[in-house]
Amino acid sequence: METSKYGASLRPLEENKIRELSPIALAYIGDTVFDLYVRAYLVKNNMGRIEALHKQASGVVNARAQAQAALLLRPQFTEREAEIFQLGKNAKSTPPKNAGFEDYSLATALEAVVGYLHLSGQTVRTDELFRIIISHFFEGGQNA
Repeated sequence: METSKYGASLRPLEENKIRELSPIALAYIGDTVFDLYVRAYLVKNNMGRIEALHKQASGVVNARAQAQAALLLRPQFTEREAEIFQLGKNAKSTPPKNAGFEDYSLATALEAVVGYLHLSGQTVRTDELFRIIISHFFEGGQNA
């Protein structure tokens, strides 16, 4: 069986391979990683039945909330993260009917950063950023 040049494993990609990916592809992965972090937090902290978990997750995993998180995290980005953020923010994409352009653009930018961190294997950095997000949305922190 032949695999693509990127392989089918979850091992981190080299920076030159990540640079070949579009910001939208990074956001595609980042969206899933964002969702996974939020849902894992809710489950690990036994925050209710499935219906309640879904409602709480939906309150954070949406363009408006992700835009808030983007604005919260943006000043703390490294130079490379800021570069990825800007590429994601400027990426051509059409927002869904339930999201404004600015929120969607910021959410896509944040998802691109999260996708980049995940694909490059920067789990410690991803954990740092999600500690801030979790504190802000679930623990009443202003900016952790």
